[in-house]
Amino acid sequence: MKLKIDFEPDLVAMLQEEVRAGERAVKAAMAEAGGDLKQAWRRQIIGAGLGHRLPRTIRNRTYPQHTDSLDAAALVWSNAPEIVSAHDRGVLIRSKAGFWLAIPLPAAGKGRGGARLTPGEWEKRRGMRLRFVYRRRGPSLLVADGRLNTRGLGVASRSKTGRGRATVPIFLLVPQVRLPKRLDLDRDAERALDSVPGLIVANWLETRL
Repeated sequence: MKLKIDFEPDLVAMLQEEVRAGERAVKAAMAEAGGDLKQAWRRQIIGAGLGHRLPRTIRNRTYPQHTDSLDAAALVWSNAPEIVSAHDRGVLIRSKAGFWLAIPLPAAGKGRGGARLTPGEWEKRRGMRLRFVYRRRGPSLLVADGRLNTRGLGVASRSKTGRGRATVPIFLLVPQVRLPKRLDLDRDAERALDSVPGLIVANWLETRL
């Protein structure tokens, strides 16, 4: 005697569809969590007063990229990891060559795109030589013998009589500087991680409706 049992509806098909729904839910949850973390890091960097270029180095990607998976993962990173990490940890910065760190003063101005100028770049842009001034108390200086223009920048003096000529401090020279901790990236990462289970459930229910 041969017995045959048919299940209605098809249990195997139902289970397969449930697995596919789970794969879609996990992939969507990780994509959402990764995107939220990227935006949280960008907001934190802007809020710390670090400009608008550094936040744009924060990127994210969800894996696998082209398929759904129960093992989906999100990666969030910076294209300027050393800079972001320095502000996240707070570090002591020393000159690589063992000399001075040159910190530009307002009279130095800015380079292309608002970048800070080095002493060598400043001399090339202004066509002037910088002069070292040692100070026993306080940081030493690199100064320019010129004048301040109407924008407060150190420039060459055009006066033939010396009128208006001044010694303009352009850079502070220090042996080291401690960068304060201005970011807490782990805080936002933990919040994103804690949100993942709820996002999976929400996306799973959405696929069922």
